[in-house]
Amino acid sequence: MNRSILLAAACASVLVAASAASAKTLVFCSEGSPENFYPGVNTTGTSFDGNEPIYNRIVEFERGGTQVVPGLAEKWTISPDGLTYTFNLRKGVKWHSTSKSFKPAREFNADDVMFSIERQWKEDNPYFKVTSSNHSYFGDMGMPKLLKSVEKVDDYTIKITLNQPEAPFLADLAMAYAAIQSKEYADAMLKAGTPEKIDQDPIGTGPFYLVQYQKDAVIRTRHSPSSGAARRRSTTSSTRSRRMHPFVGPNSRRANAT
Repeated sequence: MNRSILLAAACASVLVAASAASAKTLVFCSEGSPENFYPGVNTTGTSFDGNEPIYNRIVEFERGGTQVVPGLAEKWTISPDGLTYTFNLRKGVKWHSTSKSFKPAREFNADDVMFSIERQWKEDNPYFKVTSSNHSYFGDMGMPKLLKSVEKVDDYTIKITLNQPEAPFLADLAMAYAAIQSKEYADAMLKAGTPEKIDQDPIGTGPFYLVQYQKDAVIRTRHSPSSGAARRRSTTSSTRSRRMHPFVGPNSRRANAT
């Protein structure tokens, strides 16, 4: 029996088990485990698949297309010379409150955008080397040389100034590597001496939060009713209360839906 038949059989058994467990559970069979839960250093499709439901970006791609639409930023303006982008951020966006090590004391704001960019850009940022210093997508997009400054105008306004005009800049910010993480969470874990936890036990603003991760077995996420980051994404996911990603491969174990 070849590998493709084995994969199909294993996935089918998991799907049957999940159907019996809950009609509202979406089961997705993945070929491998995510590298971690930090999209800024991820390079594989399996990692991006695992991270995508958890996080948002300031702008997003429209569902099924390449048009850039509002995400954590509800609107933006671009200066006539194409060098300055001013983003007006959404208010009332809550962070997942699911980590055993941390409970958010505030909602999403400009500090989180600053942190998520500077973590990949500034080598003196305490998180630059956490998990990995190889921010490959950020580098491949030319961001280190393109960015001139990133400024917090107020709690809900960010101004990004470029060294030169860049036509696909907004599209670049809609890619997976530009996911927004919580600065408050990062500061708390740094103080506790466990900075790597933000990439292992993630919290985001996305439509799903992490419930369980067992390497080479399963990722379980559950719909977050408080998710208001990008209404488009939250709405399209709201009919599915749970997602399960069992990993099926030559070295993996079969996961049972519960």
